[in-house]
Amino acid sequence: MLPADLDPSRIPRHIACVMDGNGRWAKQQGLSRTEGHKAGERALFDVLEGADEIGIDWFTVYAFSTENWRRPKDEVRFLINFNEQILLERRDELNERNVRILFSGRRDWRVPKRLIRRMDESLELTQDNTGLTFTIAFNYGGRAELVDAVRCIVESGTPAEKVTEKVIARHLYNPEMPDPDLMIRTSGEYRISNFLLWELAYSELVFSEVLWPDFRREHLYAAIKEYQDRDRRFGGVAGE
Repeated sequence: MLPADLDPSRIPRHIACVMDGNGRWAKQQGLSRTEGHKAGERALFDVLEGADEIGIDWFTVYAFSTENWRRPKDEVRFLINFNEQILLERRDELNERNVRILFSGRRDWRVPKRLIRRMDESLELTQDNTGLTFTIAFNYGGRAELVDAVRCIVESGTPAEKVTEKVIARHLYNPEMPDPDLMIRTSGEYRISNFLLWELAYSELVFSEVLWPDFRREHLYAAIKEYQDRDRRFGGVAGE
């Protein structure tokens, strides 16, 4: 299933994605922002299916940030209900594809209990699956994750001299999650917007001009090709 121009030996293990441009796409079409989010769902599952077919192990998406609570109340309410609806409608399909569903973010008072219940149901349903791990970053912020990790370390009584990068990594929301090899952001925005601040330290960043609702697996493969054309040195020197 691998496109001919991709090197099977250099497929990224983990891809993270900022799905940006739903609102602008809807405006261009003369539609409401909510219609843009619905179109974004179709894009997500085409891309997710494409990632699964070519052997990506982890795929993480920025579904709702800690900053998104500042949006108009009607849009926030829609996004909450919409994410719940996606879980209800898609989790069985994902389970049949052997996809494991995980979540990353704060489970605080702002997240409705019914949505947390749907999350827990999805985790339980897919926990033994061995294919692609699909992580949904919901009520997530990179700075919040680091604050929460530091709080846990302090509460555990760990002495300051014992705090290392490994200790911090063990206290992130999903310690088992490998750092992304590749982060893709759509819609021509060139920011990471508080997404996976710790984990993206050495990730390759690819920015696409395509608005998210128009993004498809072919665009994913193009981003992977760009990733494969780069020389990843991790602070070293090429050829060493």
